[in-house]
Amino acid sequence: MTSALNLHPAYELVVRETVDSTAEEAVRLAEAGAEEGTLVWARNQTAGRGRFGRPWESAPGNLYFSLILRPEESPTTAAQLSYVGAVSLGAAMAGLMSPLVELHYRWPNDILLYDAKVAGILLEPCPAKADVLDWLVLSLSVNVKSYPQEVDFIATSMHAEAGSEATEVDLLEAFSRSFLSWVNRWADEGLGPVRKMWAQRADKVGQPLEVELATGTVKGTFAELDADGALVMELPEGGQRKITVAEFFSFPNDRQSP
Repeated sequence: MTSALNLHPAYELVVRETVDSTAEEAVRLAEAGAEEGTLVWARNQTAGRGRFGRPWESAPGNLYFSLILRPEESPTTAAQLSYVGAVSLGAAMAGLMSPLVELHYRWPNDILLYDAKVAGILLEPCPAKADVLDWLVLSLSVNVKSYPQEVDFIATSMHAEAGSEATEVDLLEAFSRSFLSWVNRWADEGLGPVRKMWAQRADKVGQPLEVELATGTVKGTFAELDADGALVMELPEGGQRKITVAEFFSFPNDRQSP
């Protein structure tokens, strides 16, 4: 599984043939004191998950990994690493596909090929005990060779949508290089450059959008991503509404019909 893998020395690779989820394994390692840069990679997950514990189908041949980070930042600032992960993964994927393939970032944590979900990103911080996080886990799951059929959203894979023959090893190596570049830039310059890159491939900017929150539904037009990473919507009655990741539940119109 690792014979041809070439990662930068900044990463400490932990390989698991089968694990409940790379996120859970990375959390266990972080709590035990694992260093920043520890990367947990698994061929199979028995309980892969996304936001709110939603299950993520984990077929062999796709990419599932989690990265332990110790950013020494406030929880609010550290949450920006979700966007760092997204643009890093998007750049890595784009480099392995035809430039004609449309890759988009869907707020807050998905990557699409055309209009179908190909990857998801999960950021899990340690329980808040101070103003600065001790650790957080950045988890990424990518449909490289196959994609789930019986889900309530439109899904695809790199092989199906892009005609790519890249393997999960190719993508992990490409991500490892891209992430080092982007995370260092984020540390030096803040979210600005990351936000600009994300916006270039943002899904549905300037289009009508319906957002489901725990407290109800908001309808409007997707205006932009603000300086802190919140979704800014122009409301039909005038004015704007900012929606944070913590408030967000789903985009109901992106679900497949039964």
